Amino acid sequence: QVQLVESGGGLVQPGGSLRLSCAASGSIANYNAVGWYRQAPGKRRELVAGIFTVGSANYADSVKGRFTISEDNAKNTVYLQMNSLQPGDTAVYYCYFNIWGRDYWGQGTQVTVSS
Repeated sequence: QVQLVESGGGLVQPGGSLRLSCAASGSIANYNAVGWYRQAPGKRRELVAGIFTVGSANYADSVKGRFTISEDNAKNTVYLQMNSLQPGDTAVYYCYFNIWGRDYWGQGTQVTVSS
């Protein structure tokens, strides 16, 4: 069975940084895409950052220049480095893997940006 385990969320002041991690375990030979999504209260889930083609990362306009997605293929782990955090970044963040053509989601980790 495949499962994704997220970590790294928490409370941070505006301007601070956090690094989210998501490790996939189980029957994983390869994955087609990885990414991070977030959902704030009362809003739809939105793509934050993703790697959907080799060598190309996509970012939401609101996080460009502040967030960086990276991956460690050997560890089946994806990271999201979040810098210059703003109150508008407050949300539950979900990691995503497409493995063998199926979608898998992490359990979600809360990120709260507040003074």
